[in-house]
Amino acid sequence: MKGVAFLLLLAALGNAQTCDNYGTQNGSSCMCPTGFGGPTCASPGCGGDIFQGSRRALAPKKGAFPDLSDASCSCEAGWGGTGCNVCQTSSACQAAFSASGSAPSTSDSIAGAQSGQNNTLACNPAARVYAASQMSCQVQNPTLQALFPLNSNLNIVRTLQPGLSPLPNTTSFGSAGTVVAQLFYSGVEQFYCQSDSCTQALTGKKINWGCQNLKCTCINNTTFCGGGVSNITGIINGLNGKLGIECDDTTTCAFKTDTLQSVFGSDGLSLSGCIFGECVAQSVIDTAGGANSTAETTKSAPLSGGVIGGLAVVGGIVLIALLLLLLGLVKQRAARRAPPEAVEGSRFAVEWAGVSYVVSGLGGRTWLGTRARGADDDKVILDAVSGRVAPGQLMGILGPSGGGKTTLVEILAGKSKSGVITGRVTFPSAGGGAPRIGFVSQQDVLPPMLTVYEALLFAARLRLPESVSETEKRSRVERILETLGIASLRNVRIGWGGDVGGGKARGISGGEMRRVSIGLELIASPDILILDEPTSGLDSVSASRVTKVLHAIAHDSENPIPVLASIHQPSSQLYQVFDSILLLSHGRALYSGPGAFAPAEYFAREAAGVAPPYQQGYNVADYLLEVASDPPVALFQLHGAKSHPESGDISDKDSTPADSLTEKRGASQSPGGVKPTKRSAYAASFLSQLQYLSGREWKILRRDKTLFFTHVAVSCVLGVFCGGLYFQTGITIAGFQSRIGCLFFLGALIAFSSLSALYNVVEVRPLFLRERSSSYYSPTAWLLSRLIFDVLPLRIIPTIIVSSITYWMAGLAHDAAHYFKFLFILVLYTLAMTLYNFLLGSLFHNGGIAILLSALSALYQMTFAGFFVHLNSIPPVLRWLQWLCPLKYCLEALSVNEVGSGLKIQDSLQGVPVDVSASLIMNLLFGFGANNYYRDVLVLFAYIAGFGLGVIGIVWLRVRERR
Repeated sequence: MKGVAFLLLLAALGNAQTCDNYGTQNGSSCMCPTGFGGPTCASPGCGGDIFQGSRRALAPKKGAFPDLSDASCSCEAGWGGTGCNVCQTSSACQAAFSASGSAPSTSDSIAGAQSGQNNTLACNPAARVYAASQMSCQVQNPTLQALFPLNSNLNIVRTLQPGLSPLPNTTSFGSAGTVVAQLFYSGVEQFYCQSDSCTQALTGKKINWGCQNLKCTCINNTTFCGGGVSNITGIINGLNGKLGIECDDTTTCAFKTDTLQSVFGSDGLSLSGCIFGECVAQSVIDTAGGANSTAETTKSAPLSGGVIGGLAVVGGIVLIALLLLLLGLVKQRAARRAPPEAVEGSRFAVEWAGVSYVVSGLGGRTWLGTRARGADDDKVILDAVSGRVAPGQLMGILGPSGGGKTTLVEILAGKSKSGVITGRVTFPSAGGGAPRIGFVSQQDVLPPMLTVYEALLFAARLRLPESVSETEKRSRVERILETLGIASLRNVRIGWGGDVGGGKARGISGGEMRRVSIGLELIASPDILILDEPTSGLDSVSASRVTKVLHAIAHDSENPIPVLASIHQPSSQLYQVFDSILLLSHGRALYSGPGAFAPAEYFAREAAGVAPPYQQGYNVADYLLEVASDPPVALFQLHGAKSHPESGDISDKDSTPADSLTEKRGASQSPGGVKPTKRSAYAASFLSQLQYLSGREWKILRRDKTLFFTHVAVSCVLGVFCGGLYFQTGITIAGFQSRIGCLFFLGALIAFSSLSALYNVVEVRPLFLRERSSSYYSPTAWLLSRLIFDVLPLRIIPTIIVSSITYWMAGLAHDAAHYFKFLFILVLYTLAMTLYNFLLGSLFHNGGIAILLSALSALYQMTFAGFFVHLNSIPPVLRWLQWLCPLKYCLEALSVNEVGSGLKIQDSLQGVPVDVSASLIMNLLFGFGANNYYRDVLVLFAYIAGFGLGVIGIVWLRVRERR
């Protein structure tokens, strides 16, 4: 018996049917969805109406498949569409319902649900669904019609609330929120699809259905699926994921999936001539009215995840900026309300003993930079130099070129040096503490577009304590102008000085510039003033004025300070101004003591027969330089045995701790533990620094309009040129390539025009180094001011101009959303390239090297951007380089934005019409991903953050004064 049962089971399984059109198994047969019948549900109904169920006539076969084009399948009055499933009149629904043998139970359920209301059946001819609606449309696409030239029709059943539908089998086959579709080609079904989790959205006059879990089945050996010239079985069976059905208030709809949109454009399969019909109780329509049921919603289009993420990032940045601004305001107010600080400091002297400085030569190093074995080519710049300067004294440091004068004053000023320093420096003071040291270098590095008064006031605002009032700062500037004898120049722009080319304003003279440089240091009330060759390059009159100013500063009756100045070749009159003299030769001291004729008397008395005799009436300075130019060894030995440091009125017991200059190779140093020029904090708060820096940048931008107007003019010209070159680009394949070429041109233009940002950094670098070494402001405040007044007027505004002109002339996507997304990408790329050039300009001291690297990187970006070479065809060994190319992400995002506007390519290839999505052509020609816009935005943000952090790190760590 068991064997017989097993054989019967096998026979039953062998006779089991596979149900088409997503019918369900019912014993040995299939239960078919509305509109289909036959043993496998493969036969559509022929004529009749959809209430007839299994009694309905089926389409006859022509060949292997049922064919609705047979004359016997003509529709009855009141019914239409392919397969005659769409009601046209309410009377047709009522008549068919009354004539159906299985309808009463359904009618009763409807009547029970709508007790006391109008239960007469009506035909809903609108696109909106109340219970379960049939729709039948013609498929319109030139590419599809070129492959399959006969008529293609798509039938769709949309079920929203099956319990309210009077149709038979609706509850069994149409659960809430489902869609079933069949495509017919010349009356023969080609494939069918199903999707669930659908919602209906009413947006104005549009009806949008959004579904999940799409699946489709291609019917084997039909025209579409292997029985014709083209076989699209793989495409149909591969349809999955989300499904969208969008209809307006006319007869036009769209059947959308990701795959269909990538092939046929953003509308997927375009449907025309659509008719809708839904037999439903009039009470259901009356009850629903304009309200929404639980399965449908009326809402605007939701924001995408990328847009929400972008808004969150922007909001976070704005919030952080506001919090930092608030914190800065609090600190600024607290600093300004603090008790006034004493500007004048204690009286300090300067003493140095055994100061030596050695630099390592390069002759004994290998090509790797390591020291060669046995190499000993270190160069001694200073050798055990000692001296002292007391408050109220002006010391002149004399010596021939290469004698070590500049090195000594830089070491005393605490400047960073690249060699090895030994010895000690102390700053004796009755009050103790660390002195404020003012240092004036040989070169006058001044802001050329500011007036003399503005430059000094800028220094006063940043170098004096914030608690000092604005009135006091201005008064101090006025006093210094009078002291330096440049009050008449207060409203004269500094300019570039000397004979300069390029049409730059000459400005004030060299001597006046030198006095302005001295004034910038006097603003901060230094306890010690050190100058490196303040008279170099000046005529005798200007040099005399400068030295007289220095003498007056040193001998100020209220606040005398020690002043040290290295002098190259002073005149007789200038030499007499100095109170004490230090004579250097080959890095060693020959004399240190009183000035005037004392040095000549010293050599005549102590070095008779060793040093050349002094001739009466001869310039003592010239005589000392003659002695120091080629001194005998005995003079060094003599000074070592009998040095003459000038004694002061401050005892050593009140001095600050000595600065031990221990040997340390390979690192810049400042003398010892006391760092007089390196304070723990800046005098002004960060917000004040940014405020005054921004004010200076704004003045420079207003007064030097050449660069700004040149950028704007060039942007206008290039915008018209590029827009004219790609004017009203077409939608053919060649026209699409021209569109991408237009976008590529804009990206390449930005890459090369950003070179001017690098030049600006190189140009302002010396001024930044001087002001940073004097603790005017922090590097972060300087970078922010550069970012605001360089990036916005010289980068972003020109980018917007050239992009806008080109965009509308070239006929790119004509809607605001895509236009602003286009601008957004170009602005991000502009920021990335500007910061990249800032990075190069900060990293390399040689501007030529930085410009070369920037130009080469722009060419590299053009190569791997995807325009000249298909990204997927690059050899694997080089393909990874595309991920390091910001232009690639810029061009891809611009292209995706353009094709995302619904751009379609309409062309013909060898007589075959082509009407496909531009995203498909974009991927084929360039290898860009259609969904990569927001990914590219995030990558560009990452480049901006990376380059920005790199600039901050380089400026903080490397862009500092090194001597």
